[in-house]
Amino acid sequence: MTQAALEIQGLHAWYGESHVLHGVDLHVDRAEVVTLLGRNGAGRTTTLRALMGLTDARRGSVRIGGVETIGMPTRRIAHLGVGYCPEERGIFASLSTEENLLLPPVVASSGRGMPLDQIYALFPNLKGRAAAQGTRLSGGEQQMLAIARILRAGADLLLLDEISEGLAPVIVQALARMIRVLRERGMTIVMVEQNFHFAAPISDRFYVMEHGRIVDAFASTHLQARASALRSRLGI
Repeated sequence: MTQAALEIQGLHAWYGESHVLHGVDLHVDRAEVVTLLGRNGAGRTTTLRALMGLTDARRGSVRIGGVETIGMPTRRIAHLGVGYCPEERGIFASLSTEENLLLPPVVASSGRGMPLDQIYALFPNLKGRAAAQGTRLSGGEQQMLAIARILRAGADLLLLDEISEGLAPVIVQALARMIRVLRERGMTIVMVEQNFHFAAPISDRFYVMEHGRIVDAFASTHLQARASALRSRLGI
C-alpha cells in the first residue's frame, strides 16, 4: 500500500486561548489535489497553518510521508518537502523576480528544487518579468512568484491558500493549468479556496469544514450529487 502524502488525525489547534480546530481528520494521497471548502472562519486556513506548526498550539497527529510532525518546528517540516503559500504571498518588494526566486535555499531533504528553466517554462509571465522589482508585479504575477518560490525550494507537498482571490480570469485559468501540470509531475496539492468554480474542475477530492471540524468529504465524481448540500453550506 502506497504511503499517503499527508494524514491528519484528531488535529486540534489554538491561537492563544481560542480553540479553532476541533479534531480534524483528513488524508491526501500522493499526486492528488484536495480542496478544503467552507465559509470564512470555518478553520480552513488554520488547518494549513497548523500543518506547518504556525499556530500557537496544536495537538493530534500530522504525518507527512509517514513521518509524524506534530512536535516538529516549522523549519523541520519544510525540510520534508512541504511548501506553504499564504494568502498574503510575502514577496520581497525591493528584490527582482529572479532574486525572489533565488533567495530561499533548497530545503527539501531530497536536496533538489525545481530549476529556473522549468519554473520559467511553467510560468512564462515570470520569465518576461525576471528583472522587475516585486513592487512592479501585478497581483497575478506576485501569486505566480509565491508559488514558484516554494517549488524552487524543493516542495512537493504544496499548501495553497486562496491563490485565485482577486485575480483576473485569464490569470485564474493559468493557475488552473499550472496545478494540473504539477499533479501530472507527481506533486501533491492541498488548497483552501473560496472560488468553487476554480477549484471544482481541478480537484480530485473535497473536504467541507464548519466550525473547525470536517463535516463532509467526497470525491469529484460525487460533486453533482452534493450540489444541493454545498449550496446550503457554502452559498455557491
